[in-house]
This record gives sequence, structure tokens and C-alpha cells, in this order.
Amino acid sequence: MRTTAVSLLFLLVQFQDVFAAPTQVPFDSDLVAKRPPRKLRGRFLHLTDMHPDPYYRVGTSEKSACHRRKPKKAKPRAGEHGIPFGDCDSPFSLTNHTLDFIDKKWSEEVDFVIWTGDSARHDNDRKLPRTTKEIYELNRAMARKMEDVFLSKGVPVIPTIGNNDNIMLPGPNDITFQYSVIWRSFIPFPSFQVFQRGGYFSVDVIPGSVAAISLNTMYFYTSNKAVGGCEVNDPQDPGNLQFDWLEVQLQTFRSRGMQVWIAGHVPPSARNYYPECHVRYVELSLRYQDTILGHLFGHMNVDHFFFLDAQEVTHNGQARSSDALEEDEQDVKKKHKDLYGSLLKNFNHVSKVSNIDHDNYAVVNVAPSVVPNPYLPSFRIFSYNISGSPYVPGDLGVIVDGRGPRGSNAPRPDCLDDLARQNATFEKECHPSGHWNSSPNSPSRRNGLWSPLGFAQYYMPDLNATTNKRKRPPKYKLEYLTFHPSLLHPPSEGARSGFHYPLPLRNLPRSLRNSTVTKSKYAPYGMHDLTIPSWLKLARRLGKAKHKKLRARFRRYMYMGADEER
Repeated sequence: MRTTAVSLLFLLVQFQDVFAAPTQVPFDSDLVAKRPPRKLRGRFLHLTDMHPDPYYRVGTSEKSACHRRKPKKAKPRAGEHGIPFGDCDSPFSLTNHTLDFIDKKWSEEVDFVIWTGDSARHDNDRKLPRTTKEIYELNRAMARKMEDVFLSKGVPVIPTIGNNDNIMLPGPNDITFQYSVIWRSFIPFPSFQVFQRGGYFSVDVIPGSVAAISLNTMYFYTSNKAVGGCEVNDPQDPGNLQFDWLEVQLQTFRSRGMQVWIAGHVPPSARNYYPECHVRYVELSLRYQDTILGHLFGHMNVDHFFFLDAQEVTHNGQARSSDALEEDEQDVKKKHKDLYGSLLKNFNHVSKVSNIDHDNYAVVNVAPSVVPNPYLPSFRIFSYNISGSPYVPGDLGVIVDGRGPRGSNAPRPDCLDDLARQNATFEKECHPSGHWNSSPNSPSRRNGLWSPLGFAQYYMPDLNATTNKRKRPPKYKLEYLTFHPSLLHPPSEGARSGFHYPLPLRNLPRSLRNSTVTKSKYAPYGMHDLTIPSWLKLARRLGKAKHKKLRARFRRYMYMGADEER
């Protein structure tokens, strides 16, 4: 025990810069107002699941969580920046290297940062049990680093609470209070009271135009037995209170003509969320489809997307095998293999629908993790449209510019009617008599101002290359991007002066800097944007067995070539 205490003291001294508590200053609206506005870049960063581990030791055994013991010669040893495709968490050398790389290459190129949780190590070592104090210290370390890299440049950071950042009891409590202190620089002052109650908040990332909503998915998560799971007879359940708050937020942002990104840690699948929580999430997502630009999550540590589909939710909110599998951190790789088959099954169902009603869908993007457990370190850069006229939501049934009604009179999905029949209280929760705010002209459905255009995913394929003779740290490289290569460049030489590059050419491989390139190994999807119709088009292609090469690429991106490595 004494040795452990001495080791921890050494770590605290060694990493005093990253462990130092962030300077907490009162919210100063005058100071914020005086800050010169940054020019919009039309990009943002999504970063998730860093899992820093202060006990990580180079050269130790993977079976000890890379904390002690040297492995047998044939077994992999803990490298300086982590073990690729392993079971260990991130050494600080990896998290610092990642954020230093992003600072150098991207911090001046993004408008805001979505940071979807799990900033503490896993509690996977019985000899070194994780403590609540350690969780706060690790989150404090990561917050300080995020402040230095982004907030110092005026780039907003939107954090969310992960399941390894503490399983949440109903608030307000010490956990919500601690994070309100740790994240005080990120949470707007008007949101402090709400955050201290439930650990969620909203913030304008482009004032008056685009907002981000940070959800506390611990109140929806099936592994959190400390909450009731949005039970319909308990309006004071923390999950229900959060959904009530979310509904008000979405309605307020819609009335202001704003667009919204929703971010959280655990993805909103029927297997991850309590049934009533899942139904409420799907219903709100589709009811405010014309206001929500997209849904961004982490937790699964595997790259994939899935749909929130009104037609596929059946009795008690249980979906077909159409979405993310539950992550219980036991035999993770096997579960991820099952996820691939589950997604293809869902995509195959989509491919058989003759007349797709886009009103019935929303898209969830789940990003891979920084921690190389069980794959490789990664992060995403999203690009979005900063040109054109803003979408103006209209009242349902109102004729706008002679083009017909804005919005949809789509009926409630069957699941809501079924649940309502089972429990009259739930009928009120689902708002079955209301209308869905959806429109083919909204940014989530048609490429316009604020629409997501695509993303580039960067990863570290040579994580174990730190033992090379030059002793240089491994490099982040482009893994793939969703864009068609032609969209990375202006359509003609004459249009070059007014063209907004979705990605800086200097951060792309040389082959993609050539404007004549029309095909690339980095761009297998060739998507023109990330609107709902574009995602459904990709899903329909993946759902057909004849597209074997496309499926192989999709699988490789999910697992980052893990089957080929180990």
C-alpha cells in the first residue's frame, strides 16, 4: 500500500501540469463580449473516450491493465503511447500527444469541440481500485488541457458525462456539484443551476444560429440501477426531468430559428437505454427533426452509425436489431462483431423500403475512441455549410412562399400508441396528438446553411512505432473521409477565390490535394453531404450483398483492421 501511495505521489509530481486544477473565474459577460469574434471555419472536432491512466507503466503486462509485471516474450508489452488493439487504457503520453497534435494542426481550424465523456480510467484492476477522488482528478486534468488547447483560443468546448466519470444518482448531488466546478469554464453561467441539478446543459456555439446540447445519458442508461429509467408513473424521475428540459430547449431553439447538435456519451439505442427513455428520445428526435442537425455519441469505442426509425420501434420501445449493442465491457470485441451483423441487417431492411419517408428517420453517429482499447486512437473533424440563407421553420399547415406546408403531419409511431394503450400516463408523455416538425428544406434534410457536409477521421495506425530508432512519437494519419473527392476543391479555377475548403489541404494526404482526383482509397463512400437522405442512401448500398467491397471497407473502418492485426 505504501508503494502504491509513493507511486501515485510520483505521478502527481510528474504530471503536475496536467493535474493542476483549472483556474476558476466568475462568468464575465463583459469579457466575453469584448473578445473579438473568430472567423467561422465551418468545422468542429468530435473527441471521445480518452481514458487516461496515471498507473500505466511502459513495458508491463496487458493482463495487469499495463500496471505491473513484465509479460512473457511472446506477449505484447505496454508501449510508450499504449498497446494497439489492447485492453489497457491511455498513458498520459498518448492523451497529451493527441491534444498537442490537435492543437498544432486543428485548434485554429475548428469553431467548437464536442467532447463526449469517459475521461477517467476503467476500474479494471482489483489491486488498484479506482476511487471517486481519482475520477475527479483525471477529469480535472483533462479539463485543464482542453482549456489550454481550445478555450485559450476562444473555441467553445462542450463536455458530457461518461459512465466512467461516475454512475449518477438523481441530482443535485456531490457529483453534479463537482463537475460544475471542474467544467465551470465550459458551462454558461445561466445553465449552472440546471447542470447542478442533472448534469446537462445547452450553449450557443454560434451565437443566435447554432447550439449544442450536452445530455447526461447516465439517467437513461440501463447499467445505471440508481435511477428509475424514465418510468411513466414517475414524473420526477431524473430521466423524465431531463427529457422535459430537452423538449423545452428544442422548442426554444426552434422558435429562435436556430439549429442544434445533440451530444452525449451512451448512444440512444434500445439496448443501451431503458425502454421508456429510448422511446422518449426517439419521439423528441423525430418531432424536432427540422431543428436537430445530428446526434453525436461515444462509449462504444467502435466507428458506426445507425438510425432512429419510427417504424422499427415496436412494443415497449424494443427495437429490432437495428442499432448499437449494449456495451458491458465484457468480451467487447465479440460484441462489436455482432454489431456489424446487426447493422447490416438493419441496412438491408432499409434497402427494401420502396418509398422511404424521411420524416421517420434520424441519424446517430458514434465515434471511435482516443483510447486504444480495443482498437486504435482516433478523432473526427466534421465540416458544415456556412453559406446560404437560414432555414426558417414555419407552423405546420402554413403555406410558405407558395411552396406548400412546412413540416409534416406524420402520425405517431406505433410504439407510442401501443405504450399509451398499456399505460394512460404515457400517452401524455408521448404527445400523440402533436405534430412532427420536419421539412425537406431543413438543414438536416437538404444541404443548406449549417448542414453537415462530411467528416474526416484521423487515427494512429503505427501506435507501436515508438520503439523505432528515431524515437519519434507515432503520427495521426487520415483513415478515411465521407466526402466525394471532387468536393474538397472548387468546381473550377474561376471559383477558387470564393470557395470554402471543407478541410484544409495541408491536413490531407498529398493525393487528395490534387484537384483532378475523382477517386481515392480515402473516400469510398463518396457522400455529397451528411443529411438524412444521404445517410439512408449509404445504408441502402450497404444493405445489399452485391456491394461486397463497400461492406468490407465499412467493416474495416469499424474495427480499424483489428482482424488483420491480432
